[in-house]
Amino acid sequence: MISQALASKRDEVSTINCQSLGLIDYEKALAIQRQLHQEVVDQISASSLLLLQHPPVFTAGRRTLDSERPIDGSKVIDVDRGGKITFHGPGQIVGYPIVKLKKPNDVVGFVRELEKALIQICQDFNIKGQTYCERSGVWVRDERGDRKIAAIGIRVAKGVTMHGFALNVNPDLGFFNLTIGYPTICPGPWNVIFPPLSTSITFEPSIGRSLSSVLRPAVNTGGC
Repeated sequence: MISQALASKRDEVSTINCQSLGLIDYEKALAIQRQLHQEVVDQISASSLLLLQHPPVFTAGRRTLDSERPIDGSKVIDVDRGGKITFHGPGQIVGYPIVKLKKPNDVVGFVRELEKALIQICQDFNIKGQTYCERSGVWVRDERGDRKIAAIGIRVAKGVTMHGFALNVNPDLGFFNLTIGYPTICPGPWNVIFPPLSTSITFEPSIGRSLSSVLRPAVNTGGC
């Protein structure tokens, strides 16, 4: 049970717990998210960060247009997060922060904190990540154009977040060509910009440390 794996006493709900779930189907991870979300709402479990990877799958946020869905009949799961269509697959680190916010209505502020943490992770690997006010997520801009390295889609219910981010480390880029939406949402070519020998596992400790440190000030660690 999730509440047994994490803190189970209300007076222990004071930190962000980080868990690695490995490669896991999207539907199973979503069920874990929902259960953990309710436990955080009920103050049974601590605010947590789930790090994982998914087998190849597309998820469609609330703003996804029919014209942006895959053109080859690939599986698409409609979800209750913000944003548009997103691909998940091996070689991409997915993070789901299930945290109780100090400012429950400041979703944009929380997204900015996530972007800040992801930029720091990129810097740890000598990659200059940037944000743009007209675009969500984290981008790399150079002579090759603009390339999106991290996508973000968040939902907040009862003051607790769900869903999160996807950081491209070394995924199969062919999947990004299956949807009409990616050229529209992310102008310029998608590309792997981490060192060629990097593996997703290399990044999990850095992601856990950076996100826990950056997000902790935004998290409500009190009893209500």
